Amino acid sequence: MSKAESNHNGAAESRRPMANLSIGEYLIRRLSDYGIEHLFGIPGDYVLSFYSMLEQSRLKVIGCTREDCAGYAADAYARLHGMGAVCVTYSVGGLSVCNSIAGAYAEKSPVVVISGAPGMNERKNNPLLHHKVRDFRTQLEVFQKVTIDAVELTDPLTAFADIDRALDAADRFKRPVYIELPRDMVHAVPPITHSFRQPTWEPDVKAIDEAAAETAQRIAAAERPVIVAGVELHRFGLQNQLVELAERTQIPIATTILGKSVISEHHPLFVGLYEGAIGRNEVTEFVEQSDLILLLGTFMTDINLGIYTANLDLDKCVYATSEALQISHHHFHNVALGEFLDRLNSLDLKPTTRTIPDAITFHRDREPFEIEPTAPLRISRLMSRLNTCLDLDTVVIADVGDALFAATELVTHDRGEFLSPAYYTSMGFSVPAAVGAAAARPDHRVVVLVGDGAFQMTGCELSTLVRNGCSPIVIVLDNHGYGTERYLQAGDWEYNEIQPWAYHKMPELLGGGKGFLVDTEAEFDAALSAAWDDRSQPTIIQARLVENDASETLKRLGQRMGEKVAGR
Repeated sequence: MSKAESNHNGAAESRRPMANLSIGEYLIRRLSDYGIEHLFGIPGDYVLSFYSMLEQSRLKVIGCTREDCAGYAADAYARLHGMGAVCVTYSVGGLSVCNSIAGAYAEKSPVVVISGAPGMNERKNNPLLHHKVRDFRTQLEVFQKVTIDAVELTDPLTAFADIDRALDAADRFKRPVYIELPRDMVHAVPPITHSFRQPTWEPDVKAIDEAAAETAQRIAAAERPVIVAGVELHRFGLQNQLVELAERTQIPIATTILGKSVISEHHPLFVGLYEGAIGRNEVTEFVEQSDLILLLGTFMTDINLGIYTANLDLDKCVYATSEALQISHHHFHNVALGEFLDRLNSLDLKPTTRTIPDAITFHRDREPFEIEPTAPLRISRLMSRLNTCLDLDTVVIADVGDALFAATELVTHDRGEFLSPAYYTSMGFSVPAAVGAAAARPDHRVVVLVGDGAFQMTGCELSTLVRNGCSPIVIVLDNHGYGTERYLQAGDWEYNEIQPWAYHKMPELLGGGKGFLVDTEAEFDAALSAAWDDRSQPTIIQARLVENDASETLKRLGQRMGEKVAGR
């Protein structure tokens, strides 16, 4: 049974009256209906009663070291599993998790945020309760800005309907939602029966037909078409429709950096990542010389567009997302991305004849990697060695900075097996994200690429990985500081330096795992081989890089962004 079928059956099951269920029990039931099996967070007194209920339920609760880390874990879990959940206490927990949820909103990851709150009976006469900021609605109002829906479960008569509405919004829009649960509402049983009814949305069928017909005409007339596939195709589970369209029309596919792995990069129609002027010249020219560009599920962000160096002629573009559909200067409303692709695939589409130049198919034709044993470590060589290990059962998580930009050189084997906050770009995503990825894909090898600066922010989540018996490989790219910023602002600035840690000795502190310190290609090769063969514990590899080493992508990015950073 597919995940979508499971969620649909869960929703149908939930239509039965929910008599005698408390608000807390109903919330747990509905989370399970949407396929959620794991929940991340940190308990606190305002949510302890609900935590006890969670621990007695079918959901597995994974405690993290910090609330923002729990949010990153839930985000990664949602990206791989379909929906995630995080549970924290009031204000000190909720406001701490807020940044990671803002990232989930920006990048369309459906995370359910559950926060405890003071009981309704405690709020009389507006007392100065601990954790309170300004007034009792402050946290709710903050989350209204970074979620698609935010609800307070303060009334037993409406609580079940509020839960239904919020979860449906997360599922429909692929964005986070916020549910605030006062502690005296956890065990409250509504005095009425309730049954869930799935909200309906009526698309504009005529607009879908017209948009699909116009797109088909443009495909038929195109001599050099290309698809630029974005992350929404993954979020909404539309990869099959993408592949069907590409294979029926033989249109080559590029992806954005945020959409990396939306299609297997070994597919014969895949041409690489399109990143404007910061990407590979061959791919940039191939896309920008096209006479038809199908932008499908693509976020038009500064990083995706190579710091707005992308040269895409609007007259040649079909821009289709979950929120908008535009063909050149024609706008179509009430057209869902999936329904548009389904309708387009139902038409009699003729194959195009555009060939892919040999220079582009580097991912299929590159020479076998050979180690230079005594050579000091450089990041591109490190990626080349890692590339030899990747397979269908590998999830790569790249943090912000050169961990991300160098990882664009990796070739993913399966859909959705590359995670990164490539739009919101919040440092510290990767190690806690490994907690969520390990829960969502327990049969996969999880590989984390993280700079030493980002690791110092959230690397203690390695403790959670040890505690839960996970076995990711965490590769710390050690360049003693914020390497990306060194390329954005010329000069030898002290603020880019950090205290050097013995990252490879973290397992000794945590009481589990194995660590390696490597300086050469031979040492990295031996450490990676040992780690890959060991599925019993986490491994951390401290990879000390050549001074001022960086990927070519970062160097080009630094050149483009440097002028903006300097205010010129």
